[in-house]
Amino acid sequence: MQPALDQTAASRGPATANEAAAAAAGKRSLAGLDRSRLGEALANVGVPAKQVRMRVNQLWSWLYVRGVTSFDDMTDVSKELRLKLSEKFTLDRPEIVSEQVSIDGTRKWLLRLPKRGHEVRAPEIETVYIPESDRGTLCISSQVGCTLNCSFCHTGTQRLVRNLEAEEIVAQILLARDRIGDWPGATPPGDGRLLPDTDRKITNIVLMGMGEPLYNFDNVRTAIEVASDGDGLSVSKRRITLSTSGVVPEIGRWGEEAGTMLAISLHAVTDELRDELVPINKRYPIADLMEACRNYPGLSNARRITFEYVMLKGVNDRIADAKALVRLLEGIPAKINLIPFNPWPGTSYECSDWETIERFAEVVNRAGYASPVRTPRGRDILAACGQLKSASEKLRASERAATASASD
Repeated sequence: MQPALDQTAASRGPATANEAAAAAAGKRSLAGLDRSRLGEALANVGVPAKQVRMRVNQLWSWLYVRGVTSFDDMTDVSKELRLKLSEKFTLDRPEIVSEQVSIDGTRKWLLRLPKRGHEVRAPEIETVYIPESDRGTLCISSQVGCTLNCSFCHTGTQRLVRNLEAEEIVAQILLARDRIGDWPGATPPGDGRLLPDTDRKITNIVLMGMGEPLYNFDNVRTAIEVASDGDGLSVSKRRITLSTSGVVPEIGRWGEEAGTMLAISLHAVTDELRDELVPINKRYPIADLMEACRNYPGLSNARRITFEYVMLKGVNDRIADAKALVRLLEGIPAKINLIPFNPWPGTSYECSDWETIERFAEVVNRAGYASPVRTPRGRDILAACGQLKSASEKLRASERAATASASD
């Protein structure tokens, strides 16, 4: 078996001397900004108000259709404006601390973001790309760390640092497209790894990375507006899925204002067990969550909610659990993703036996629900569902443990 590739790689650096100076001076990147923020940036460098809309459209195309990383490449923008922009801003992506490629082609990036405000340490997040023959799915993060403390999830063991800004969410998409050659005329990476047989290599986006996206509602909504804009990145909202652990008051609002597909991290059919697995259930119990799902705007057989159910040996995998799940979802257009538990260091849970998962799936299928068993991807690089946790956080934890051991 070929080992996973683990390499440190700096992101593409500033392309001009002016951009390098801007980066050194801590100037902000325009990459990832929405139209409003781009307009503010242009006004900041003296673009007359009557020209701002036209200039925003120019920058929008260069940023989100062509994926340029240098102002010099914006050939229909005047040299004077390009110079002013490069003096105050960059087009930098987040810094790549490490890039890992799994034996199955899954890619995981550990990304370092610029420090904001009074941050002492530059925050880090993880982003994962999962290729298949007919699609490529990008799993993006919405927060640095997580506050939900789901007991089976590795990410939940990392404390919440802060919400991501909208441009930091979009920047994950831009960086991934850079790395896999998903811009017009770009060359795909030459390492022989699997990529989809499609014109676009990122066809789907899932908000299933680090964090609870509905706890960062406004920034996530703005990022999705950028990602789905038909004149730019142009990812259909039918191909964007937000996954929530059950922030009930925001579910309906998300459907009304953003209108993407919805996934629910369910994992249990009783409040007693879900309180343990997904502690937010203590605030928003299953009955309230199901009511919010039934009322999700636009819900139909053609636009179903996905319910995610991690298979934990001896915990939630009985036939009785499968039957209770079917009863619980009655009347909700739904698909049920059965997720074999992905182990991580220190966990007390085990994955259900394959025969148990198949019997569980059979019960759900007989009830008329599609219940695909999600094939674990990227396990060898801790990139699978529930495994994300920034490498620096893990390193600091191991250093603390070593220090404590030495002092005993």
